[in-house]
Amino acid sequence: MLASSRPAHARSRSPRSAAAALCLLGLAAACSTFDWGPGPAEQPPVRQFLPKPPAAAELPPFTPPPVARDEVVDDYHGTKVADPYRWLEDQDGERTKAFVQAQNAQSRAWLDELPEREAIRERLEELWNFPRTSAPERFGNRWFWSHNDGLQNQGVWLVGDAPDAAGDVVLDPNTWSSDGTVALAGFSPSHDGRFVAYAVAESGSDWQQWRVFDAATKQPLPDVLHWAKFTSARWSHDGRGFFYQRFPAPRDGEVFQAANQNPQLCFHVLGTEQSADVVVYERPDQPNWLFGAEVSDDGRFLVLTLRSGSSTTTRLAYADLQQDGWPVQPLCMKGDGHWSFVGNRGDTFWLRTDKDAPNGRLLALDRTQPDAEPTVVIAERRNALQTVRRIGGRFVCTWLVDAAHEATVHGDDGAEGGRIELPGLGSIRSVLGKEGDPHAYLTFESFLHAPTVLRHDLAASATTTFRASTLQADTSPYVTERKFFLAKDGTRLCLFVTHKKDLLCDATHPTYLYGYGGFDQSLTPAFSVPNLAFVERGGVYAHAILRGGGEYGEAWHQAGMRDKKQNVFDDFVACADYLLRNRYTSPTRLAIGGRSNGGLLVGAVMTQHPERFAAAIPEVGVLDMLRFHRFTIGRAWVPEYGCSDEPEQFAWLYAYSPLHRVVAGTKYPATLVMTGDHDDRVLPGHSYKFAAALQAAQGGSAPILLRIDTATGHGAGKPVQKLIDEAADRWAFLAAALGG
Repeated sequence: MLASSRPAHARSRSPRSAAAALCLLGLAAACSTFDWGPGPAEQPPVRQFLPKPPAAAELPPFTPPPVARDEVVDDYHGTKVADPYRWLEDQDGERTKAFVQAQNAQSRAWLDELPEREAIRERLEELWNFPRTSAPERFGNRWFWSHNDGLQNQGVWLVGDAPDAAGDVVLDPNTWSSDGTVALAGFSPSHDGRFVAYAVAESGSDWQQWRVFDAATKQPLPDVLHWAKFTSARWSHDGRGFFYQRFPAPRDGEVFQAANQNPQLCFHVLGTEQSADVVVYERPDQPNWLFGAEVSDDGRFLVLTLRSGSSTTTRLAYADLQQDGWPVQPLCMKGDGHWSFVGNRGDTFWLRTDKDAPNGRLLALDRTQPDAEPTVVIAERRNALQTVRRIGGRFVCTWLVDAAHEATVHGDDGAEGGRIELPGLGSIRSVLGKEGDPHAYLTFESFLHAPTVLRHDLAASATTTFRASTLQADTSPYVTERKFFLAKDGTRLCLFVTHKKDLLCDATHPTYLYGYGGFDQSLTPAFSVPNLAFVERGGVYAHAILRGGGEYGEAWHQAGMRDKKQNVFDDFVACADYLLRNRYTSPTRLAIGGRSNGGLLVGAVMTQHPERFAAAIPEVGVLDMLRFHRFTIGRAWVPEYGCSDEPEQFAWLYAYSPLHRVVAGTKYPATLVMTGDHDDRVLPGHSYKFAAALQAAQGGSAPILLRIDTATGHGAGKPVQKLIDEAADRWAFLAAALGG
């Protein structure tokens, strides 16, 4: 899904996978068969919390605007469920527009009066103002990379004749709008680097408009493609055109909330109208399938990845581009695991899969004999194999080791030929390079290490820093610790805790516990300017590794989905208990946060355990679990969550659906619900309804605010200035709610 404006927040099995845009257990017995690494998990010490925890902060009063309630009741398999705020699902309705205006006015006035907000915003702007550059990638004789001077709302793309060239700007999205809300959503050069297809997204929408320019002259071509979503552009090697996924055009008035089904994989020939595009593949019998495409490095094959919504189960098919009509042939179509294409040598296809190997392995398969037993190239290990890239005649692999990355290089026979030295405990965000390249370029980051591009010489097995970010802050006074402890059911959990080195564990520190826990997304260490600003002010940032993610392979994921979703919430509470038990903080100084599926996490935990937290910040959350599948790409999440249309699955969802667990008279923590008015990933109506329900039910004095960002969506492409304003509101709110 549910992707994260990254943070932070999501990983796909391949960093180039368009399916990653979707994204937005009962494991105790299964886990016992794994070697979980050095040292036992911590057992809860026999001791009490501090006898006199810090008093709760006194917050300014907040009076929410009145919200109308309609008499709407649904019958779910014999259970009557009221939905008084159903009208807020009408995103463009006049009542909804008035609601948004009133909520924003009240919340804005309250937030602007917070005494520390302006100082926080100024410091965020100082910290954000540092140059950052992506890893370069070669196409033909041209190299492309992105760069941001610091406070540019959008990064610009450059081209050079070498990876270390100064480069010339070829695309600057900052010229597209005055406020930066028209963003670049995709950038795909042709095989020879002559042309570049790029996607434009407005106001944070998932909808993309694809255009093309000539990289040598920087002049635009007339091609314009509409109604593309969750796709990349993959060029044929002759440069005639590219493959992409498009959806049927939505009806007027439903652009931001209509269900997205029945896509087509198309081929666009340069210089032609979109109406002439060839439909390469479609499945009207499977309206929720999504199509990804790759062109093999030798240019001969088109490899299709077929996925049912957000399901981790994928199927592979291919077309021989040397054959007339490009007939699509099955490759791995049994739906028996996750399959991804790595590369090929002639008819031998290298595939990463978790079939019969929950942690993943690399296989070789003869495409002319798809039913034959494949050859194991890299066997399953105790750590999850996250990605495999074919670069310079070798396989470059990234592995998840207790939610952080390691990288190895392997020969054709799978034998390990060395490890890539990383700067520390952190994450590899991208691995770039082609079959004929002598180097692999990796982007590394951690909680205290801004993104850095590494260059690995494959022949010499040597790694050097290629481009380092020049952060305008000293991170040496801070430290990240990786802690292990047991969940409610005995499962070993992992938690990253970042704070000042000289922190005294006296239960007084403002602490922000962040989580996700779903869709097989791995929440590995991520650099975040807002989180650094929070730690600078004496806060403790805690980064929870929860079941439902992909940090420990597919078994870990399945242990936190569908009927086992409660495990994720229990794991999050266990992380909170660890912080309390070890006196990092107290209930009056502890806040929880999460985005998208993480917003669901926060909504569920704060309604199940409102007394445990001083504040909660659910952002762009999936909060109505009975109706999420009716809007935008929501039906794609049914494989992860289940669906209320089915009686058994309704029972799972109704038991924890945040909107339906709000109880009148309950003392809820101070809550800042955040969303964007153009979010067409998770309908903003989720946040509207949840905030209205909380405001009506609040039995305590803590404020319940709804912050609705305008001209933004789920998070992707959000301009830097809006990110700074958003973070300033978040931390000013917590400074007030946590008393520091």
